[in-house]
Amino acid sequence: MTATGKREILFNAFDMNCVAHQSPGLWRHPEDRARDYNTLGYWTGLARTLEKGLFDGLFIADVLGPYDVYGSSDEATLRAGTQVPVNDPMLVVPPMAAVTEHLTFGVTAGTAYEHPYPFARRLATLDHLTEGRVGWNVVTGYLPSAARNLGNEDQMEHDERYDHADEYLDVVYKLLEGSWEDDAVVNDKESGVFIDPSKVHRIEHEGRFFRTPGIAFTEPSPQRTPVIYQAGASTRGRAFAGKHAEAVFINSPTQELISGTAAKIRQSAAEAGRDPHDIRIFSMQTIVTGATDAEARAKYDDLAQYVDVEGGLVLMSGWMGIDLARFDLDEPIGDVKSNAIQSAVETFKKASGAEGEEWTVRRLAEWVGIGGFGPVIVGSGETVARELARIQDETDVDGFNLAYHITPGTFEDIVEHVVPELQKLGRYKTEYREGTMRHKLFGRGDHLPENHYGSRFAVRSRSQV
Repeated sequence: MTATGKREILFNAFDMNCVAHQSPGLWRHPEDRARDYNTLGYWTGLARTLEKGLFDGLFIADVLGPYDVYGSSDEATLRAGTQVPVNDPMLVVPPMAAVTEHLTFGVTAGTAYEHPYPFARRLATLDHLTEGRVGWNVVTGYLPSAARNLGNEDQMEHDERYDHADEYLDVVYKLLEGSWEDDAVVNDKESGVFIDPSKVHRIEHEGRFFRTPGIAFTEPSPQRTPVIYQAGASTRGRAFAGKHAEAVFINSPTQELISGTAAKIRQSAAEAGRDPHDIRIFSMQTIVTGATDAEARAKYDDLAQYVDVEGGLVLMSGWMGIDLARFDLDEPIGDVKSNAIQSAVETFKKASGAEGEEWTVRRLAEWVGIGGFGPVIVGSGETVARELARIQDETDVDGFNLAYHITPGTFEDIVEHVVPELQKLGRYKTEYREGTMRHKLFGRGDHLPENHYGSRFAVRSRSQV
């Protein structure tokens, strides 16, 4: 809640360590600086802008393989620069943490292809270096190209990927929660003892997928386990979220779908023995704003000139697993024989207010070209603020993952035009809460709460058994 007692809207910036994230082609816009993604200056400048606007966090997406469903090759994705090249998301976090005090960082990393032992060390290292301002977006992977490049013929079956991820999380919890006691590091210069060996425990994990007998290789970090993000919307994915997630990213293009997904996630938390609002839900949103509604609309029309149709189809093909290169650009969607594409288009029609109109493959790509799969709001800061408040009130989301159309211009506009209007409505913070990412989100301390599945692995619980 804000100081006025009204529900606070949370903001994450949604980015990726690449050139074309959610708006293919807009890297060509003269004001876009996405090409600087591989420089420290881009990331530190973005972090300063977000902290100026009191953003809660920067959520960094990632993939481990190219989008090669379209045309059954990676040629189109290379031409368009759609999420390729992609650099490691974790490495940009420490410099951003160094130039900010409060901004938090949600970093995407998959469970499919790296052993949890070295990953847990890297995660704990980030938590140390950011003083507890980091979260982990747990993904199981969806691109077959990543599986092939890491020595597999294909990905594991969908539900088995989550079984694998469940055990992966168990190993991470055991290492970060259950290996080192809080006071294991004594740092006694007189006795010459730095660590009390009796307070460091082997985890002795023997599972279906992993065998990890030894101790964690890092001392406890401020949060021990960083905040757990998750983005799966399937039935199995929601069960995983109910068990593990403290924040969930959803990507639904209509308010009806946002509301339904949010309700199912909260139900999953309750079924796991947690409060339904123990999970912060962030809905993907793109905002085009300016001083007036007319200025925002003119800005949108300008952006539309740079949309890359083929790039949009590359992303849609990868997300949906359908090769849209097989269809003519001006072919009506009704001629495209796929239940998946039909349902997606019906969703887009509702989101754009274009129900009853004929949609072609080209029009689908143009829709995706600004903001990707998520909804778009165009308007003045006041218009946008009121719409965001209405969406939150009617869908029960906690906040928004804000995708850019151009960067950092999208975020600069939001800071200038939208944030002040939300503050006038009493729906946005006027100062940061102190502490770690977990405490900023929930106000209940730094560590996993007792009703979270991961807390059962805590060393303090082990000593009581």
